[in-house]
Parts: sequence; structure tokens; C-alpha cells
Amino acid sequence: MTDEVEWWEYEDAAELADAVAGDLQFVIESAIDARGTAVIALAGGNTPAPIYAKLAAAKLDWKRVTIIPGDERIVPLGDKLSNVTMIGKTFIPKGARVMPIVPQATSDYKAAGRSADALMQDLHWPLDLCLLGMGADGHTASIFPGPDYDEALSGPRERRALGVMPEPLPPEAPVPRVTLSRQGIVTAKALTVVITGAGKRQVLEDAIKQGESSRYPIGRVLADVELPVDIHWAP
Repeated sequence: MTDEVEWWEYEDAAELADAVAGDLQFVIESAIDARGTAVIALAGGNTPAPIYAKLAAAKLDWKRVTIIPGDERIVPLGDKLSNVTMIGKTFIPKGARVMPIVPQATSDYKAAGRSADALMQDLHWPLDLCLLGMGADGHTASIFPGPDYDEALSGPRERRALGVMPEPLPPEAPVPRVTLSRQGIVTAKALTVVITGAGKRQVLEDAIKQGESSRYPIGRVLADVELPVDIHWAP
């Protein structure tokens, strides 16, 4: 596994944003050249926002690009916790198709996951690109410890997304989620992880070393992954 991971280090977050945006642009252009369309999954949260601003400025045929969030909180569209709302504000004005995977809030998170999975079955698969972030606790997308953890990691190969109830609920967003499954993530043609800060770097290094037995979700997700993984890090 560790042979498949390449670390890229930058002086600061601005340099990281420039480099990652350039990489994402190349992947999207390559997919459009090869197939006429690109389908990508982007991470939510604050860290990637500067990357998205740089990427949105790229001269791409955005109407050929479909973007889904790699995970979503089960909240109404427009809510401050909604990942697709944040992503959409940047890319919809460029002409991209930004697809909500949770079209409406519901109390049945499992049903929300089944609905998201059905939506994704209509997309070209595998993803051309999956961009992951990571929490300080080692979660990635919304793959958290809890009652749905094993299903997210080891569910049926054809399942691309599922509903999850983190346990405990993260205080900054105490709601159930829909997330790409491990299988949905690791089958992507390009897999990129973006993190900042010394603490997260230590967690990710430990998670990768621990592999399949990692106590961190991202270690379990990346264990035995078959394609190269690019990790971009800035202090």
C-alpha cells in the first residue's frame, strides 16, 4: 500500500491550492478528451474552498462536468451544513452540473442512502476523480465509527453510497450523513487526499502504516488500494 502513496508538500495553503487545482484540471480535461464528459466527487469542509476557487477559474468545458459531493449531511439544500450547497455556489455559475445526493432532508438516513445510491447508478462509473479530506479524528468522507461503519467499508461491491449515523455525532455537524462507500471511493480513476496541519499529517501517516487494522477510518479506506494515491499537505 505505502508504495502507492505519494506525498506532495507545500510551503503554505495558497501554494497547495494552486497545485491541487492544476492537478484536478488536468484530470477533468483528460476525462473530457477521452469520453466527452467528466464525473468527479469533491470533499466538503473549509480546507478545499481555496482549491475550488482556483479550479473554477480554469478554462474548462464546464457543461461537460458532473460534480457530486463525496459525502453530504442530511439537511435541507441551502443549509449552512450542506456540502453540495457550498460546492454549487462555486461551480454552478461556471455551467457545471452539481448533483445533490440528498435532495431533501429526511429522518430516515438509511432511505436517504438508498436514494443517493440509486442516483449514482445513473452516473458514468467509476468516478474520474475523488478528492478526499480528513478530519482530525481520521474520518474521511463521512465514514465514521458507528453502527454503519462495517457496511461503509465492506458492503456490496456495487453499492456506491449509503446512509451513516456517526457515533458519537460530531459536535460541529450533529446530523446523520450520506457518504460514498469505500468501494465507491477506491475505484475512482484518480484519488487525491488534501490535508493541512501537523496533527492531521501525523494521523494520516499512522493510519497508512496501520493499514487494514487501522483504528482510523482513512487507514481502513486506503488499505490495499490498487491505484496510486496523491496526498497533498501544507502546514
